Amino acid sequence: MNRCARSLLLAALLCPLGATGSVQAVYKPAALKDVGIDQMLNAQIPGGLVFTDEHGREVRLADFYGRRPLILALVYYRCPMLCTMVLNDLARSMNVMKMSCGDDFDILTISFDPRETPDLALQKKHSYLRAYQRPHAADGWHFLTGTQPMIDELTRTVGFHYTWDEKSQQFAHTSGIIILSPQGKTIRYFYGIDYAPSDLELSLAEASGGKSTPVADQILLYCFHYDPSTGRYSLMVNRLVQAGGVATTLILAAAIMTMFFQERHRRSRRGTVK
Repeated sequence: MNRCARSLLLAALLCPLGATGSVQAVYKPAALKDVGIDQMLNAQIPGGLVFTDEHGREVRLADFYGRRPLILALVYYRCPMLCTMVLNDLARSMNVMKMSCGDDFDILTISFDPRETPDLALQKKHSYLRAYQRPHAADGWHFLTGTQPMIDELTRTVGFHYTWDEKSQQFAHTSGIIILSPQGKTIRYFYGIDYAPSDLELSLAEASGGKSTPVADQILLYCFHYDPSTGRYSLMVNRLVQAGGVATTLILAAAIMTMFFQERHRRSRRGTVK
């Protein structure tokens, strides 16, 4: 990788958000002026967008809607480093998670390079299925390619901005993944290349809209809050204090009621209750 490409990679890692994001870059090379991710929360990705899957079949994004939450990873398969790091870390995190791709959620890995082919997408899929060997991963992890108009509509909808850098002959882009609801709405954005398994599971549980969410995950969603500026979940201390105060009050009330009924029962047995 040449010096220009290394500089672009470093800047992309340090500056994950675009101009409307809440974290601003201290310095941006000219090549990254129009590069970043704007959080377009609750944006509906058009189901009619047409792509080609890894087997050369034409698919609409709506074909993947309606079943489970989705993870959207916008990459290009010939990327020399950053996109590979995104997918590697995603696979590494998923290997730790209790949830499984193909059972609890699906993944749409979509190339934003219109020159890339289904054959290349299939090679990538085989590579990552070797790294992530869950029973139904092949049915849930999709690698798509598409035409420029389809790519433009998708990236515009989710706020993903990238450019072609003629000097390095590479795309200048940032890194991150997007959590979608089963209906294809943007729910959460994760930046960089370090996706905590617990954060991913919380976001997927949230994206499911509570449907089939275990009680433990519902409790965690109450106690943890998603911070859009960091793309992570943090502990909500105030909520825990409030919950603790309510729990303490209920425990005291239960103890008082128990003592009252015990005393009433004791007096009744002695025949002193009026």
